Amino acid sequence: MFALTRFDRYQARLIIVPLVASLVIAAMLLLLDRMLRLFDFVMNEGGPVNVVWRMLGNLLPEYLSLGIPIGVMMGILLSFRNLALTSELDALRAVGISYNRLLRVPFIFAGVFALINFGIVGFMQPVSRYAYENLRFELRSGALGASIKVGEFASLGKGMTLRVEESFDGGADLRGLFVRAEGADGQSLAVTASKGTFLSTDDPDVILLRLTDGTMVHSPAPNTVPRVLSFAQHDLPVNLPSMTSFRKRGEGNMERTLPELGATILDSKATPEARRDASATFHRRLVQCVVMFILPFLAVALAVPPKRSTSALGVFIALIALVTFHKITEYGERMGSLGRVDPVLAQWVPYLLFCGVTLWLYRTLAYVPGGQPLGLLERWFSKLASVLGAAAAKLMRRSNWRDDALSAG
Repeated sequence: MFALTRFDRYQARLIIVPLVASLVIAAMLLLLDRMLRLFDFVMNEGGPVNVVWRMLGNLLPEYLSLGIPIGVMMGILLSFRNLALTSELDALRAVGISYNRLLRVPFIFAGVFALINFGIVGFMQPVSRYAYENLRFELRSGALGASIKVGEFASLGKGMTLRVEESFDGGADLRGLFVRAEGADGQSLAVTASKGTFLSTDDPDVILLRLTDGTMVHSPAPNTVPRVLSFAQHDLPVNLPSMTSFRKRGEGNMERTLPELGATILDSKATPEARRDASATFHRRLVQCVVMFILPFLAVALAVPPKRSTSALGVFIALIALVTFHKITEYGERMGSLGRVDPVLAQWVPYLLFCGVTLWLYRTLAYVPGGQPLGLLERWFSKLASVLGAAAAKLMRRSNWRDDALSAG
């Protein structure tokens, strides 16, 4: 064991602030897009609005599996960039502190968050995903208390239709009601009432619709003369529709924990397709955890800008690299599940390539005299920008010549 020095504690303070900020921002950005779609889905299904927050809470572990690596990488990268821009890094290097020694605290953060990410993707995410799907099922089935939309016809159980003109007090006071009910024996009932409210009963499957100041038209059988009655108050029983239970957790790989996926892979009774599908998900989750230990090398290699440069190109490249790697493993999981590639190779080959490029960049910075991987990348981007700029200018000149020719014609 080793004791943290004063510099280690100083470095930890530099890392923790951008790490937490990047983690929160990444998670919120990922949730915002889904939030709008969830609001639209819940409103269309007529469910209570507060269920949106429960659904977002169940999606948070899924988004943290990407937000945590982004936060850790950005925290380390921005801390080293700050040290480099303030010349503190040069002073540390001048007194003989190597880059390997400077990575002690970043690796502590990477190890801690790797364990957290392992718990999230291995155990918490499958359970929360199942809870999210359960909420979607309950919204569609009406188990969450679907609301009756004012001015629209709503179905209340089998053979009963209700329309409400106005609603007050959160639905406790209904005005301008029309109810039509049809029985299995051919009876029909049409009711209009000025006011109404729902009341609970001892039977959980039945509620009462208490109507006030209305008219009832009762037809005891088809092709018979209906009876018309006026009433001051009438209670109409409403049979609630039966709710089917949601399926058990684990029918999809997204809802299985790592031990459950491992058991499926080793189960000789499982079909080859099931084992292949479980293997693709199992290895991708492992890669999501072990990639944390390569992020400190990538962050340091892209954090140190060339001398007399304050370019933030490294921040951009680091984010693009990590998100691209995440999408490649996601695509590899789908291809592995379909059997087009080996599920193990689809995850670990991109991981080894990512490690190879990252370690090459770090070696260039730490061991090559005068090595500046970010400087090399900046030269490549400047050449690319000049080529694109020349092509854009050429297109603009052609466009101007064409406009001049048309004007002269």
